[in-house]
This record gives sequence, structure tokens and C-alpha cells, in this order.
Amino acid sequence: MITSIKGGEAAIAASHRLLAKRRRGNPTIADLGVDQIREQLSLAVERVMSEGSLYDPDLAALAIKQSEGDLIEAIYLLRAFRTTLTRFGYAEPVDPAAMVVRRRIATTHKDVPGGQLLGPTYDYTHRILDIALLRASSEDLTDLAGDGESRYEKETEDDAAEPGPDSAAHALTKDCGVLALADIVEDVRPDGQSKVADITRDPVVFPSTRDQRLQSLARGDEGFLMGLCYSTMRGYGRNHPFVAELRSGDVGVVLTIPELNMPVGIGTICLTECQTVHLTTSDGAVPPRYTRGYGLVFGHSERKALSMAILDRSLRSAELGETATYPGQDDEFVLSHCDSVAASGLVQHLKLPHYVDFQAEMQLLGQMRADYAERHANPSLKPTPGPDMITEALSGD
Repeated sequence: MITSIKGGEAAIAASHRLLAKRRRGNPTIADLGVDQIREQLSLAVERVMSEGSLYDPDLAALAIKQSEGDLIEAIYLLRAFRTTLTRFGYAEPVDPAAMVVRRRIATTHKDVPGGQLLGPTYDYTHRILDIALLRASSEDLTDLAGDGESRYEKETEDDAAEPGPDSAAHALTKDCGVLALADIVEDVRPDGQSKVADITRDPVVFPSTRDQRLQSLARGDEGFLMGLCYSTMRGYGRNHPFVAELRSGDVGVVLTIPELNMPVGIGTICLTECQTVHLTTSDGAVPPRYTRGYGLVFGHSERKALSMAILDRSLRSAELGETATYPGQDDEFVLSHCDSVAASGLVQHLKLPHYVDFQAEMQLLGQMRADYAERHANPSLKPTPGPDMITEALSGD
């Protein structure tokens, strides 16, 4: 039980004012604009959109500003706003194979159909603080992509079904690397379902289906997913993959409007897709081969997409006849704990008043101490219920 808060309205109002003052910081320094966050902290914006399950760069930037850069709080704000929106339909499935890519790599082959596209990445930087960034940037980068205009605004203004031109982007349509060697990689399996699950409407039930798992992982906390993914690679699941293809770029979103009964492009969104392959021995029914893992997230978020793909393959253990032994192979464990909003809510509720609960536990502790003293005075007496039973009795919080 969560004890309700009574009184203290003036103190809460004062706390809000103090929060606003801390958020603003030194008033002699220019206020941080939402457009500055959107354009210059784009990776944070895209993570908030991904885990907030809402593709809106402006609102994600606003949430980051409001939360003082606390991304989990920003995700919470965006997820809460999302629940107020009217849902008017489902878009057609996007086609990542038709992505206009800004970055695309494969680690299985050097020469792949369409070529490797390095794009923007921190992978080859020296991880040395760039003191020059203490000053305003003066480097001319207008030759790289459209005179430095906002790619978010460009996407909104362009014809939705046709991602806009970008000198740094390339149109690629086919898989590359080992995925092209279909005889050694498992086929893409149809789900066999006419309707895809929607975890925002219906809770996930266990054992989960793959569409439920992929949706849950897409909005899961990046750090949690990476930690579990790391555990499977260290030996708690024998799940070391190759990156068959990792690409990020823009795809068009198409909605079939009932009144028109025709598909209409409504915008473009930036996605990161990752396909991994994992060497798998078989039970003899099929030759040994590579099996697949898959990740797809909003924005340019390679670490999240890669972690998601590895966990997707790990959670297919039951489907592939493997014994699920470790946490990273247990769908109930992974999916029930990967949501940062749910986890944050349960952890942070401990800061709310628990006066009644604590008084009840103090009484119980007093009884236990009295029983302890009595049993030590007379060892023939039976013990009272232990801490496990006490915890169970208080678990209604």
C-alpha cells in the first residue's frame, strides 16, 4: 500500500519553484533552447523517442530540457504525453530494406553488395576531450549535407513517401554480407499471425511471441538491455554474434486512410536496424547454420539496436530447442524488467511516505526481538516466522 500524502501543499509548491530555479541555472547565461537540444543533442533526443515510443524530436527535446537532462525522467514525460494522444490508425509496416542510409556496415565481409558506408560514428575517434569545443564551432560543414539544415524539419516538410535528398545518404535496397548467403543462414520466418500484437494495448503474456518481445525490447532501457546482452556474450548464454548488417537512415511511413481507401505517405522517420547471425548447431533435423537476431529502434542508436538483436536471438532459445538457463534467455525476466519507466516508478516510490508500513514493521520487529530474547532464555521454544514470511506479509506495498 502506498500511503497518501496529506497536507504540505505549500512545501510542495516551494519545491516546484526550487526545481524551476535549479533547472534554469545561472540566469546570466543564455537559456537553452529546445531547438538547440534537438539539433545538438540528437542522440539523447533519439533515445528518448525510442524508449518513449513516440517519434517527435521537438517534444523529446522539450522533455530533456524539462528533466534537466535526466533521460529516464524525459522518457517518462514523453510516455505520459503519448497516452493523451488520439490513436487514429496503424501505419503500414515500414520497409528498412528501402532505407535511404546514412551509415551501413557489415563486419562479416569487407566487400559487400552496395559497399560499406561509414557515415557519422564515434567508433574511430580517439576518445580525447576536444578542448576546441569549449568555444563556438567555426568549422564549415555545409558541404556535407544540405547546408546544415535540420534533418528533422526537412523530413517533416518533404513528401513523406519519398525521403528527401541528402548528399551523405545512399539508397540501398538489399541485404549485404553473410545474409546474402541464404544457404547457411536460416530463412526469415513468417510469424504466421494475421495481426501483430500491440503491447501498448494488451499486456505481454508468457511465453511471449516474437512480436511482443521485439516491441518490448524496442522500448526497453538501453543500459539494461546492454548489460544483459553483455552477460550472454561473456558466457551466460553462449551468444557471441557477428553483425551481418547495421544500417541507419530514413524510411517513409505510409498510412492507409479509411476515407480515401488508399495509402498516403505521412512522413519519414530515422531508424537504426541491426541484423546479427549466430552459429548454431542443430539436432540433426537441419544442417548446422547461422540463426538470426534482429533489432530496430527509432533514431541513430546503434548500441541499442545491437543489444536488442543479440537479446532477440537469445530469447529464441525455446524456439530453437535450446535449454534456457540464464537470465538473458528468460523472456519473463527480460521483458518484465527492461522498461525504465516501470522500473523507475517502483524504485522511486520508496521516496513517498511509508509511515504506516514502517510502524507495522517496527511492531513486528518488536515481537521478533521479544521472541528472540525468550527463546534464548528457554532454548526448547520453537522460533517465530522468519524474515521471508515477514517480507511476504509486507509485499502488498
